[in-house]
Amino acid sequence: MNLSKRDKAVNWHPYTQMKTADDIIPIVRGKGIYLFDDDGKQYIDAVSSWWVTLHGHAHPYIAKRVSDQLHTLEQVIFAGFTHEPAVQLSENLLNLLPENQKKIFYSDNGSTAVEVALKMCIQYAYNQKHKKTKILAFKNAYHGDTFGAMSVSGRSVWTQPFGEMLFEVIFIDVPTAKNLDDLTTFIENISHETACFIYEPLVQGAAGMLMHNAEDLSELMKICRKQKILMIQDEVFTGFGRTGKLFAADHLSEKPDIMCFSKGLTGGTMPMGITSCSQEIFDEFSSDDQYKTLFHGHSFTANPLACTAALASMELLLQRETLENIDLIVKKHSAFSEILSRHSKVENVRQTGTILAWEIVSSEKTSYFNDIGKMLYKEFLNRGIILRPLGNAMYLVPPYCITSQEIDFIYHQIIEVLDHFYH
Repeated sequence: MNLSKRDKAVNWHPYTQMKTADDIIPIVRGKGIYLFDDDGKQYIDAVSSWWVTLHGHAHPYIAKRVSDQLHTLEQVIFAGFTHEPAVQLSENLLNLLPENQKKIFYSDNGSTAVEVALKMCIQYAYNQKHKKTKILAFKNAYHGDTFGAMSVSGRSVWTQPFGEMLFEVIFIDVPTAKNLDDLTTFIENISHETACFIYEPLVQGAAGMLMHNAEDLSELMKICRKQKILMIQDEVFTGFGRTGKLFAADHLSEKPDIMCFSKGLTGGTMPMGITSCSQEIFDEFSSDDQYKTLFHGHSFTANPLACTAALASMELLLQRETLENIDLIVKKHSAFSEILSRHSKVENVRQTGTILAWEIVSSEKTSYFNDIGKMLYKEFLNRGIILRPLGNAMYLVPPYCITSQEIDFIYHQIIEVLDHFYH
């Protein structure tokens, strides 16, 4: 029995209707931007395997660092103990983040990083004996699939079965020059009961790569700061170079109180989540009163192997060659967006850094469930490219090691599909 059939007998895949899904593609190895199936066919991973693989697959430097660590220390409880990779990673990351970020809390993935952040904000008010339990978030938000993360994500068919179990959240439009005055008035009226504002900066990924600009977001952050509403900046997707700078925070004039990271954190090598926070937030939990403790933890908190992978990935990220290639991707996307914008079957082309997105013109409304996405997904797989459309919204998020020639190949295939395959 081949790997695909064996898989179908035992596995349940994410975001997949298992009854109607096509056969799962068995991947046996990866190298650089390529993945190889059990028949030897290669695929360009143009979406960085759900946006996580920064430096390509099976990177030898990360692999060696993790292997060395595996022979030294693979795991230790992080309550009452610490280790060099966790301390070094926190030091290195805090040196790159906005200067108000002073402490690191480790968890397992993007959803848990968000859960930690929400609990920090709610308990921050609770520890001060303030009743502030409301939360602000953007419409169309996506922050993860655990219950707290679902609660602060936009209501949709994804969350509908759990609707009555999700806590109340106030959803607002992303900021624009036209609506900032209205947002200001609205936020002023609810500030006394609002604990925090959580947001994806500049790009709302799962919503279809919806984008807003840094100047307007900075203005909205100023409003929240003035009203003493804590800000959680979810950089799970946008962190580590995706926006063309190291962090989306580097585009903004205002600083968040809390930041969340995962995805590219370890270069896609293994799962890990991080929540950073300001000294002010940490100090509200640091007390002789044991009941002010943040009672949160995970079995694999600050796992030494994951910390080592993150350290290695960050070293690669900061190399001149990587930063130059990020700039190359940004410039090439910008030039290709001009070509896409002129195509009759394309609309709403947009770019933030290494993220390029557009919609396929469709008689159906733009939606995750638009059937065009499934059709295009299969066609690009046939051409050896992994693109995972969000319905009729398509996007490119390539690994940073991609070459100019490889990007051009992807661009060429996109235009060819638009010209000859899609009707």
